[in-house]
Amino acid sequence: MPLTLQRADLVRSANFIAGRWSATESTLDVTDPATGELITRVPDSGAAEAGAALEAAHRAFATWKKVPAKQRAAIIKRWNDLVMAHQDDLGKLISREQGKPLAEGKGEVAYAASYIEWFGEEATRLNGEVIPAHVSGRKVFALKEPIGVVAAITPWNFPAAMIARKIAPALAAGCTVVCKPAEDTPLTSLALVHLANEAGVPPGVLNIVTASRERTPEVVDVWLDDSRVRKITFTGSTLVGKHLARRSADTLKKLSLELGGNAPFIVFDDADLDAAVDGVMAAKFRNGGQTCVSPNRLFVHRKVQEAFAQKLCARVEALKVGPASDPASQIGPMINARAVEKIERHVQDAVSRGAKLLSGGERLTALGPNYYAPTVLMGVDPSMACSCEETFGPVASMAVFDDEATVVTQANDTPFGLAAYFYSQDVRRIWRVAEALETGIVGINEGALASEAAPFGGVKESGYGREGSTHGLDDYTHVKYVCQGQLD
Repeated sequence: MPLTLQRADLVRSANFIAGRWSATESTLDVTDPATGELITRVPDSGAAEAGAALEAAHRAFATWKKVPAKQRAAIIKRWNDLVMAHQDDLGKLISREQGKPLAEGKGEVAYAASYIEWFGEEATRLNGEVIPAHVSGRKVFALKEPIGVVAAITPWNFPAAMIARKIAPALAAGCTVVCKPAEDTPLTSLALVHLANEAGVPPGVLNIVTASRERTPEVVDVWLDDSRVRKITFTGSTLVGKHLARRSADTLKKLSLELGGNAPFIVFDDADLDAAVDGVMAAKFRNGGQTCVSPNRLFVHRKVQEAFAQKLCARVEALKVGPASDPASQIGPMINARAVEKIERHVQDAVSRGAKLLSGGERLTALGPNYYAPTVLMGVDPSMACSCEETFGPVASMAVFDDEATVVTQANDTPFGLAAYFYSQDVRRIWRVAEALETGIVGINEGALASEAAPFGGVKESGYGREGSTHGLDDYTHVKYVCQGQLD
């Protein structure tokens, strides 16, 4: 099926470096995960393109950092306006290359734009401090300055939101950017950069190069090894995040790392079960379970486990699975064959170790190559792969618990600490558990947590740094202490 947009020029098939679109001899196929069919081809870039992008960003930083904040803000706000003006086209593009239903694709565009708008407004509020002098005759200041060239490496699951959440604060702070989007979903990122250019972002301030999985290290290594890149911002696996941290040590780059998760979702015996099921549906099955904050382990109190499981299965079995081209679809295809194979392995491992399959548990090959049925498992324990690895798919894995202290210990028994959820109506328990959970994000009686005004990020092996909020803007600056004397 052809990709038909109102603005056909939003489908870009070239790198954007120094304000110009440029192709390469080597190309990368971008395919529709629903069918496996080719959408288009983009550059399969290497070290030369990465170096050219860095050189352009380095040159542009000298002037962009001096552009008044109000002027930078105006450009970013125009970018936001253009993104929202083309929400339908961008939503179609996301759905086609990533697979999520069209309603979710359009929703992601609005979510991405919320970050662009937020940081456009915050650009004029990047205030420093006047510090009381420790001796007379001096003035002491702490100034926030843009950190320099930023390298952004973005994932495939939210191709619009993740690039907006990284690039908008960088531009607002006065940084310039080199970006490498995920090989599975480069088209949305290229379209957003095209609109940023249209909004007036100067040449060299924002550069993007695409590359295959095999050539991505060649691209990223150029940025890791060059001291002119002062910050790396990355969303992806903990394994890759650790590699980036190690390689950044030689040049002491600043890093923001939003890495793997293994989110617990706890349902206490005093929970509103209907609300808890709503929370699971929102948090677990959004984007087919392919989100970093998706609940990976459901802990349900023994007293309510049966009732909760019945309610959850009824909702899960009612989900409509299909391609984004079907307006009724609620769950689309997984991103690729590797994703489906991992989901299948996790379910088979759990069942072989004693878990009970309540719903789903199979590929939906009649729909296409990458579909998997929404699934509910009961009786999951820590020995199973789905308890200690991110499934990253539409699988709800339930375990039973009997007391608060035990379930908090089980929830924290993971090297990861991105998000956690729990449902309870006991106000004393709410504060005990919220403080005890070892995560950067906690949802209390709420499954939808995302907000541009809130700091998003994890602890432990889920990374460090924050995206969104004023904390997300500060991550693109360094603080300069200025002391002026001889004033008496």
